Amino acid sequence: MNATRFLDTNILIYAYDLGAPAKRTVALQLVSQGWAALGETAISVQVLQEMHVHFTRRGVALKEAARIVRDYTDWPVVDNTLELLKGALDHQVRWKISLWDSLILAAAHASGASELITEDLNHGQNYGGIRVVNPFL
Repeated sequence: MNATRFLDTNILIYAYDLGAPAKRTVALQLVSQGWAALGETAISVQVLQEMHVHFTRRGVALKEAARIVRDYTDWPVVDNTLELLKGALDHQVRWKISLWDSLILAAAHASGASELITEDLNHGQNYGGIRVVNPFL
């Protein structure tokens, strides 16, 4: 896999969030770029799982949530693996971040991306070759 950027769950969720119009506009632009240049923007199975949980907790019908998640399986998707978990555990210790954020970081590394687009980590910080970009700043 050789993506240029990796999108965290929060970016995809904002693309559907009518209650946050400013963030939605930015997120929709990032998602549109992902569709326009298919293969350049990666996500992970964790991102897809978190999206599904978020949507169903907010009342989106299971069938609709599943459709949305399935659509994104056309993008490069990093699988949950034992090696990914091991890498995430190393990231967690090195960077002192949550397991969930370290799994996202490990998936971004596995995708080959040089940018991780998220609002959850330090904007501009380089995490071992992955630069975090918070698009909402």
